[in-house]
Parts: sequence; structure tokens; C-alpha cells
Amino acid sequence: MIITRTPFRVSFVGGGSDIEDFYKHSLGAVLSSTINKYMYIYTHNFFDEDKIRIKYSKTETVTNVNDINHPIVREVLKKFKIKGALEISSNADVPSNTGLGSSSSFTVGLLHNIYIKFGKYPTKEQLASEACDIEINKLKEPIGKQDQYAASFGGLNIFKFDSSGNVKVEPLHLTKETYNTLQNNLLMFYTGLQRKTSTILSEQKRNMRFKNKFESLKKMVELVWELRDALYERDFHKFGKILHKNWLLKKQLSSNVSNSGIEQFYSKALKNGALGGKLLGAGSGGFLLFYCDERNQNKLRKAMSPLRELRFNLDNEGSKVLYIGDEYY
Repeated sequence: MIITRTPFRVSFVGGGSDIEDFYKHSLGAVLSSTINKYMYIYTHNFFDEDKIRIKYSKTETVTNVNDINHPIVREVLKKFKIKGALEISSNADVPSNTGLGSSSSFTVGLLHNIYIKFGKYPTKEQLASEACDIEINKLKEPIGKQDQYAASFGGLNIFKFDSSGNVKVEPLHLTKETYNTLQNNLLMFYTGLQRKTSTILSEQKRNMRFKNKFESLKKMVELVWELRDALYERDFHKFGKILHKNWLLKKQLSSNVSNSGIEQFYSKALKNGALGGKLLGAGSGGFLLFYCDERNQNKLRKAMSPLRELRFNLDNEGSKVLYIGDEYY
């Protein structure tokens, strides 16, 4: 058996600038961090040499890779020319379609796992770029590149996307005190709503032809550098306010980013101690993230009832191998 663990991420500012429709015209940038919530991928040799079994929310058993319904699994196994004798299963710490980049964590984790099966140890860049190729080029998903790079590299980073599609990773090197303050003052609440990212991102991609939408996203990219400087200067009040600015701009990108229920909770959070926040992912559901000083957090938690809080810490490791069984030696 081989087990890989790949983190989910929270994106603070700049989300949406990682799609080609934007960065081919203007530099894209996202500031994000992975968290200690993970996608686990398990593989082991299947008894039947002619069959492949995949267990996720469904169970599939096939004799031909092309018959696999799960699109990511199908493309990854085609890439490695796997014919059979393999069982794959997955578990995640949080539901899919909730804005934490779970699909890309799955892709990165599965690639990592299968590489290990063949005795190969890919670089973080290799995992990220190949996950992008599968999701964006082969499966034609209307998504960007930030999630794949976050899942592979792990940690608190700025990802920059140039017009040629190259991605540059700039880690943020914070003092332990600054890092702990940031970590301790971030709170996340589950709205209970799951949504298909593709619908929202497809509209956002179409909207890039409109100057006002494009300019809003450019302003979100500018906030990346402001947020970085706020962290280096330990100006956490500014950090929270920048999150709020980013959220106001993000809502201008698509009509489906927010809704009345989300707006009510967000407004209530600002009145009860949160300095700023955002809905994670493309929008319309998933998790609300807030920056709130520790002295106000109990007040905020009470105001967010009945939403469920997801307690988390920041992650620094990226995708990693947890276990390799004897059968693969």
C-alpha cells in the first residue's frame, strides 16, 4: 500500500488572476496558504490483474481505463499507462466543492501516489504543472493554476502567473511570532452550501472581456503586495482590512460569487469583531474565512451560530508520502 497526504488551501487575495484569460494580458498573483486539512489517497495491488477498482463516493470496477467515470482518475491512469491490478481509494477531511481546492489536491495527491508506485520521486514543480495539465488542458476545466501549486508546494506563498503561463513561487518568510498571530486570528465557518466551481468560473472567464471586471481583478492582484507588506510589518489590522477590500472586489467579478444568506453572515461578522474576510473558492457556498483578534473571537463565534466552525492550523509541507508498503519494494 502507498498513502499520500495532500493539503487543502485558503486563498487570501488575488484569486481569479490565475486563469489564462487574465494572466495572458496582465500579471496574475495570489497569496495563499495550505492548511492542516488533507486529501488522502491510498493505492495497493488489486488481486485481479485485469481490473482496476476506484473507491470514492462511488465504487467503480473496470477492465479498461477509458471506462472509468471519475475524470481525474481516468486521465492520471492513462498518463501512466496502467492496465489493471490496482485499487485506489480516497478520504478527505472536508467536503468537496467547498472552496478549499479539493479537486486539485486530489489530482496532485494521486499523481504523487502513482509516481511512487513506479519508484519515482517527482519534484513539487513537476506535480503542480502536471496536475494543471490534466485539469486545465485535458479535462478543460475552467479553473486556474493556484490550487495545484498550493497543494504541491504547501506553506504560505505568493504565486505569480506570467503571460506565458509560467508560475513563480515566492514563499513568505515570517517570524514565528508573526506566523502564530496570523494562524491564531483566522477563523473559518462552513455555510453548509456546496457548489460546482465550474459554473461560477465559466462566467468569470467570460467576464474578463469586460474592462470593469478586468480592472477589478487587477486591483485584487495589487492587494497581494499590500497584504505581503502588512504581514512583514506585523500590521494585522491592515491585513484584515485588505481581506475586506479583496472580498468587495471579488463580488464584482461574477453575479454568482455571493448571495443574501452569505451577505447576512458576513455583515454580522464585521459587527461582531471580524476586521475582514471572504468566501473561500469561487463563491456561492463553502467556507467563510475571517480575520479576528483573539479578544473578539468568542463574540464572533456566537454571532456565526448556527454555522459550524472548522478549526485549523496552517500547513507547511505540501503533498507528502505517509507510507510505502513492502509490496512496492
